[in-house]
Amino acid sequence: MNTHIQNRQTKYIFPVVLLLFFSFLSCEDFVEVDTPNHLLSGENLFNDPKTVEAAMVGIYVQLRNSFLLTGTSQGLSNLMGLYTDEMDYYGNSTIREASFYRNNLLASDETVAELWNASYNQIYASNAIIEGVANSSYFTPEETAQFTGEAKFIRALIHFHLVNLFGEVPYIKTTNYLENQVASRQPLEEVYASIVTDLEGAINQLPEEDVSGEHVRPDKRSAKALLARVYLYMENWEMAAMLSEEVINNTAWEADPQNVFLKESSGTIWQFMPEFDESNTLEAQTFIFQTVPPPVRALSSNFINAFEDGDLRKVFWTGMVSDGVETYYYSAKYKLLPGESGNAEYSKVLRMAEQYLIRAEARAKMGDIAGARADINRIRNRAGLANTTATSENELLTAILQERRVELFTEHGHRFFDLKRSNKLDVVLDPIKEGWDTTDQLLPLPEKELLVNPNLLPQNPGY
Repeated sequence: MNTHIQNRQTKYIFPVVLLLFFSFLSCEDFVEVDTPNHLLSGENLFNDPKTVEAAMVGIYVQLRNSFLLTGTSQGLSNLMGLYTDEMDYYGNSTIREASFYRNNLLASDETVAELWNASYNQIYASNAIIEGVANSSYFTPEETAQFTGEAKFIRALIHFHLVNLFGEVPYIKTTNYLENQVASRQPLEEVYASIVTDLEGAINQLPEEDVSGEHVRPDKRSAKALLARVYLYMENWEMAAMLSEEVINNTAWEADPQNVFLKESSGTIWQFMPEFDESNTLEAQTFIFQTVPPPVRALSSNFINAFEDGDLRKVFWTGMVSDGVETYYYSAKYKLLPGESGNAEYSKVLRMAEQYLIRAEARAKMGDIAGARADINRIRNRAGLANTTATSENELLTAILQERRVELFTEHGHRFFDLKRSNKLDVVLDPIKEGWDTTDQLLPLPEKELLVNPNLLPQNPGY
C-alpha cells in the first residue's frame, strides 16, 4: 500500500469516493443504485490499480465513519451496548439512542433504516469492485486477487452483522439493481454458507501480510479470524478451533493490558486508522465524558460490578468521574481525544483476545477441558487475575461468557451477540431492562424497505 495512503486514508480517495459513495449513499434504498452501477463499472475506474485501491480504502473509511462498525454513537459499539446491559442512557429522550436503550424500537426507526441502508450500500460497493476487477484486463493476477479478496472479506463481514441483527436477510452478490430490488430474505443456513464461501475465497486471495504495514487492510489472518468467529456462531467447533489456532500461532500476544488499544499493539489483527493527524479515535469522542451526571451515556453499575476485584481491565479500560457523591464510569479503552498525542490509538475491529476466547469455547464444547482452561487463563492472567476455577464444560462456558463480557465490552455489539447465541438474552435482560421483550432478539426490518420490496416480508415478530 502506498505510504501516503497508508498514513492518511483520505489523501487520494476523493476522486473515486465521489463516485463510489457520495453518488449512492444518498439513495433511498439499497436496491435503487442504477446510477452508481454505471459510475462504478465505468472503464476509467477499472483501468488503474490506484483508483481501485482508493475505492477499497474508501469502503474502510465508510465503515469507520458511519454505522455498524463506527465508533460514533451510530455504531453497534454504542447502540448495542445501550440495547443490552453494558451502558445506561442519560441523554434527551428524543435522541435516537433512547429507543435502543429502552428496547422500544419501531419499524419506522430512522437509525435502524440507516444501519440497513448503509450496510447494503457498502455491500454494493464491494460487489462493484469484485465485478469491475473481474471484467478488467488492466490488473495483474496478484492485484486482481487482492482487490477481490478484500471485497469478499467486507461483503462477508457486513452480512455477518446483518444476519445477527435482523435474522434472515438477502445475501447480495451483484450490482444488478433489477435483481436486488426484488431480493428475498434467505434462510440463516444459506446466509452463513455464503459468508463462509466468501471468507474462504478471501483467505485464498488475500496476501499473507497486510499491505499497509499497520493492520488497516485485511490479510489472510484477518479473514481466518473472522471465519473462526463465524464457525463459532455456526457451532462448528472443530473449524472454529482450527482457524483460531492458526491465527493464534501467527500473531504475537500483547501481554500488557495498557497497550492493547494502541495502534502498534502486537495483538492487533485488523483496525481502522483515524481520519486526520491528531484526530484519534471516534470511540474516545463517543464514550469519554467529564461531567456529573453524564451528558449522554455511561457504563452501567450492573456491568461495572461484573469485574472481579483486582481486574486490570477495570483499572485501565474504564474511566471514572465523580462529584464526591455520585460516581460514573465510561469505556476508556481509547483515551486520546482530538489533538492529543498524535494518532497513538487506532480503532480495533479484530484482535487476539477474541481468538483465544473462540478457541476456549470450541475446546470446551469438544471436551478439551485442559485446553479451554489454558485459553481462559491467558486472558485472565493478563488482567491480573488468578487461573479459572472452572473444571466442567458448563462451568467453562459460564466462565468464557463472563470473560467475553469484561474483555470485549463496547466493541461492536459482542455482548448482544453472545447473549443471543447462548440463549441468555431473556434471562439476563428481562429482570433489568423495563422495555425488554423476547422478540427484541431481532431488530425490526425497516418499514420503508418492506414497502419498496414486499419480498422482504414478513416483518420480524413483535414489530
